[in-house]
Amino acid sequence: MRMSLAQRVLLTWLFTLLFLIMLVLKLDEKAPWSWFLIFIPVWIFDTILIGMIIVKMARHCKSGFDPRNGSLNLRKKAWYLAAMLLKLAFCLALCAKLEQVAVIKLAYVFIPLWALLVGGMIELGYNIFCGRRD
Repeated sequence: MRMSLAQRVLLTWLFTLLFLIMLVLKLDEKAPWSWFLIFIPVWIFDTILIGMIIVKMARHCKSGFDPRNGSLNLRKKAWYLAAMLLKLAFCLALCAKLEQVAVIKLAYVFIPLWALLVGGMIELGYNIFCGRRD
């Protein structure tokens, strides 16, 4: 199953809009919902993305796959999967902190986000400086 660009954009906007509406209702104290319920649109969207990444990675293991530039693409997809898992870990830790399910220092909640940002900067630097070698 392959989604067109318009479908991906529409899906992204839909889940973002749902999340923002639920977040505003929670912050205005109009909805007494749990923070875990507020983040459901984010988690559904992340689950869809993780599923798509896993399917694309599984295609590399299929027999008859064209290995042209395959290891680089597989490494990129592994980074994307790790980034999505770090984002998911940050959202879960944030919800646990906001709901006071676990007593966690705020600095510990942000460790997955910081790791994601550092990894993103390394990926960007690699694409800028190592991609220019002609």
